[in-house]
Amino acid sequence: MSNFYKAKRTYSIFNPLSQEPFKLSRSKIDLFLQCPRCFYLDRRLGTDRPPGFPFTLNSAVDKLLKKEFDLNRVKGTKHPLMEEYKIDAIPFAHKEIEDWRNYKKGIWTFHEPTNLVIMGAIDDVWVNKAGELIVVDYKATAKTGEVSIDADWQDGYKRQIEIYQWLFRKNGFKVSDTAIFVYCNGQTDREAFDKKIEFDIKIIPYIGNDDWVEGAIINAHKTLMQDIIPQASKDCDYCAYNQAVAKAEG
Repeated sequence: MSNFYKAKRTYSIFNPLSQEPFKLSRSKIDLFLQCPRCFYLDRRLGTDRPPGFPFTLNSAVDKLLKKEFDLNRVKGTKHPLMEEYKIDAIPFAHKEIEDWRNYKKGIWTFHEPTNLVIMGAIDDVWVNKAGELIVVDYKATAKTGEVSIDADWQDGYKRQIEIYQWLFRKNGFKVSDTAIFVYCNGQTDREAFDKKIEFDIKIIPYIGNDDWVEGAIINAHKTLMQDIIPQASKDCDYCAYNQAVAKAEG
């Protein structure tokens, strides 16, 4: 049976007795790192965290950026931001680019030691003159001052991009250690709204290191295989809330 066929036969709830490959997304690996208990309740028992509100404005920015970079992808030319930041690369033209961006498909690999299919949906990928792929992630916010990726809560951004780098390497691509965040910051100091939001866009390079990914996958699989619900992370607000409710209810 081919790995591709195996990948098609995956299920949302992990069954430790099943011989079929189980699909584990990039976001679920990050959930495991945030809180093994929440991860187990989600993937093993089918109880996910309450969903957050959709960031529809951020999604609109992502969609427009993809359209913009795709114009250069078709032409095989640099985007003006690449020129501005002296990035010697162009958007990578590949027949699977739309699949890689699709959260239902993404870029994936079969991890044989755990029988897991690891996948993630990217925003973009560029290629430099050395033939190395540069993983690109779009971010949008609205804040006073310069944007950065230095805050503790942004560690998830870095893990996200490192998993993408790992996935491209597992698919046989030559991947640059340097990834790119295209960070859009909505400006609130304009004189009037005038039916539009203006954004400042900053390119932030990031040197990724995916050495941790393999171990995280193996540990996540071990957690799924056990029959005991793991302890909550001490920093998990969701588990802290549930514990407080249970205590209040007696």
